[in-house]
Amino acid sequence: MQCSIVIRAFNEAAHLPRLFQGIRAQTVQDVEVVLVDSGSTDDTVSIAEAHGAKIVHIRPEEFTFGRSLNLGVQAASHELVVIASAHVYPVYPDWLEQLLSPFADPQIALTYGKQRGPSTAKYSEQQVFRRWYPDRSDPRQTHPFCNNANAAIRRSLWEQRPYDESLTGLEDLDWAKWAMEQGFGVAYVAEAEIIHVHNETPRGVYNRYRREAIAFKRIFPDETFGFWEALWLAGSNIAIDLWHAQQEGVLAQHWKSIFWFRWMQFWGTYQGYRQSGPLTWQLRQTFYYPLGLTPQPENGRDVQPIVYEE
Repeated sequence: MQCSIVIRAFNEAAHLPRLFQGIRAQTVQDVEVVLVDSGSTDDTVSIAEAHGAKIVHIRPEEFTFGRSLNLGVQAASHELVVIASAHVYPVYPDWLEQLLSPFADPQIALTYGKQRGPSTAKYSEQQVFRRWYPDRSDPRQTHPFCNNANAAIRRSLWEQRPYDESLTGLEDLDWAKWAMEQGFGVAYVAEAEIIHVHNETPRGVYNRYRREAIAFKRIFPDETFGFWEALWLAGSNIAIDLWHAQQEGVLAQHWKSIFWFRWMQFWGTYQGYRQSGPLTWQLRQTFYYPLGLTPQPENGRDVQPIVYEE
């Protein structure tokens, strides 16, 4: 099994060594790595070069998520292209094997895997990961939700329709929507698990969700997200997160971040969605609705995780 891995990076020297260590530990070894650098001023490029990566440069003023991906996929040599954020690392040595296995079905266009945060992640972000990336795989899902922090596509399909370079985010969702409209499938692979490191300020959380909401409105132009809905969803998610944190005995540690994270998430979403139309129920549930009150235990695997160097 062969694949190319495209990594988008900007000043990721603190995270790249762990990702490369995880790639070296994989059961799939015939791997080409392409790093798309958007003007890093730290050791990002030299670290990637030391690990044998092919480097593609994009000027910061030309950067969009779609454009950087298009440059990376264009430089990739293999039909199956894995896309990974520079600040993720795989949990298990069969990450690539699991992520690529659904492509045995020629009608699968895209796969994406489970994400979890590190122990230092904000509590509410962990809840978002659990909501978006459940423990059960879905070999042919009915909606286009996916995420390019941990995904794979067929290069031949990308050649037919590259990523939209004008979107402010969600280029992955837009591409998956197109692929499904052509009759292809999207597979979610819970076993292909990575740790996604976010260390965002309140302003960073606001900007991320606002940017993604602007893109979502472009992709689904009839959709809306009103102020009262933002208020209700922020309140309900805060309440559920506080309840779960209390049940887990970590409320004192996380209650402040629960309040600001959820408020910035939905205030940013509201600002990005202004002047659009009703959200489809499936995607509304996937993106915004909180977990229920039932505790959500993590399902372990019978595969030994990768032991990383500190």
